[in-house]
Amino acid sequence: MNRCAAIQMASSPNVSANLLVAEKLIAEAATAGSKLVALPENFALMGEHELDKIKIREVDGSGPIQDFLATVAKKYSVWVVGGTIPIVGNDSNKVRAACLVYNDKGERVARYDKMHLFDVNVPGTSEVYRESDSIEAGAEPLVIDTPFGKLGIAVCYDLRFPEFFRKMSMMGVEIVAIPSAFTAETGAVHWELLLRARAVENLCYVIAPNQGGFHVNGRKTFGHSMIVDPWGVVLDCYKTGGGFVSAEINLDRLEKVRGAFPALNHRRFCE
Repeated sequence: MNRCAAIQMASSPNVSANLLVAEKLIAEAATAGSKLVALPENFALMGEHELDKIKIREVDGSGPIQDFLATVAKKYSVWVVGGTIPIVGNDSNKVRAACLVYNDKGERVARYDKMHLFDVNVPGTSEVYRESDSIEAGAEPLVIDTPFGKLGIAVCYDLRFPEFFRKMSMMGVEIVAIPSAFTAETGAVHWELLLRARAVENLCYVIAPNQGGFHVNGRKTFGHSMIVDPWGVVLDCYKTGGGFVSAEINLDRLEKVRGAFPALNHRRFCE
């Protein structure tokens, strides 16, 4: 078994301050025995305006946020799922919301670009989000081999698309990390429901780091970062503010659950 952690933050427009908080929480999670640590979406910047992320975008493979992720992974000997950071894309006026994965030697081993963009008027509020104004969508899901099992990545709004997770399931996924910045309003009704559903549907572990608190831009995020097992049991949950949750990833349990309840073998639609 290996212990994993989901980091919760209430990130600000100050990148340096956010990175200090992120490192502190990664260090604490590592001290508590975690070998895989996942950061939330937008961990390095929750800007005052949607386009602020363009100002700090980095070229793929080079930049202070990427250097930070490589450094902390090596320093604390942990695998790091790096939330999302803004990476230069094809459109000069937009970025890719890239989730970068680093191994415990500080080597980057994977990149996933957020595929589903949050263009939504949140019901019952005045909140309007148009991620497509500043973000280019990714095109491919990601599942990689790790010492902890086959790891897939989803980001926030991806959570609402079960066919996306089924695609990862067909790629052999055993653990899904879902860095997020779920709004308080939608999180209160859908966050846990969707996380547990995705875990149960795909008989996999879900590691869900979320933003959690009030932000300078007036936004409030839901928090409740959690880890869910393949039977839909919430193993740990951190409600609000900065902190982390941790739990054991037990692939023997996953295999037993899948063997006793072989729903994945009963699929009729596999394309």
